[in-house]
Amino acid sequence: MINPIALDLGFITVTWYGIILGTAALVGLLLAIQEGKRFGMKPDFFMDLTLIGVPSAIVGARIYYVAFQWDDYKNNLAEIFMIWHGGIAIYGALIGALIGGFFYIRAKGYSFWRIVDICAPGLIVGQLIGRWGNFMNQEAHGGPVSESFLRSTLHLPDFIVNQMNINGVFYHPTFLYESLWNLVGLLVLLLLRRRAFLRAGELFFSYFIWYSIGRFFIEGLRTDSLDFVGPSWLASLMNGLWAPMKLVFEAGDMTYGGNVRVSQLLSILIIIVAVIFITVRRMKGYAGERYSDPITSTKS
Repeated sequence: MINPIALDLGFITVTWYGIILGTAALVGLLLAIQEGKRFGMKPDFFMDLTLIGVPSAIVGARIYYVAFQWDDYKNNLAEIFMIWHGGIAIYGALIGALIGGFFYIRAKGYSFWRIVDICAPGLIVGQLIGRWGNFMNQEAHGGPVSESFLRSTLHLPDFIVNQMNINGVFYHPTFLYESLWNLVGLLVLLLLRRRAFLRAGELFFSYFIWYSIGRFFIEGLRTDSLDFVGPSWLASLMNGLWAPMKLVFEAGDMTYGGNVRVSQLLSILIIIVAVIFITVRRMKGYAGERYSDPITSTKS
């Protein structure tokens, strides 16, 4: 097992998780700054956006998790603020970051859709890197697998296989699956944003579509999913959509006794909303502005 603590000075402890998340945010920021330069935007705008977006993401991630695990917190409200004890959710982080970013972007007089388009590759690269923080903490993994599956079937290097050995049991490296999915997604977004047909807002929703497709199928392997007891038809629908994965993998156990995984349901809803958004805007003629058009501020 890799020591999750990178540096312990006695008065302060620096974890690999924190270093990796910080690196993820920095790389995402640099991507946004570089693309913003094509439109004549100052780096300070994106730096300030990050300073607002990151705290908003942390708050959103915590609220999202607590909302779905309220029974664990309702009798101990102080625990809600003890985020270092664990308990955050990536979809909550995205919601929080978007809310915080929305008010900042509008305050600066820019179009929300134009800015989130620029930030989309930065978001997915942040998730690509950030998942390795889960690897360091031996969390967000899938169900049990054999050592030979990791070594001989997936041909993973020793440092990954060894880290997936938790108390003598080997687990699916779902962090790796999602990281690789996001790597391909990053390449897709970088190619899409140079296409003349792309309209404002569509790169951002393409990011959500790509990420949600991968998250839906990978989430089914995990053993720490937030879940709830839903109607049988909904559970059957989720299982039916995930069924192709059963040809290769076994689904992970539900953690909290539910029959529907929250992230899987949200992934499906996001894909539907994104497709409807792109289609309706095109059909109604609302998508006149292209990604490549100049970006201006009403406050300039």
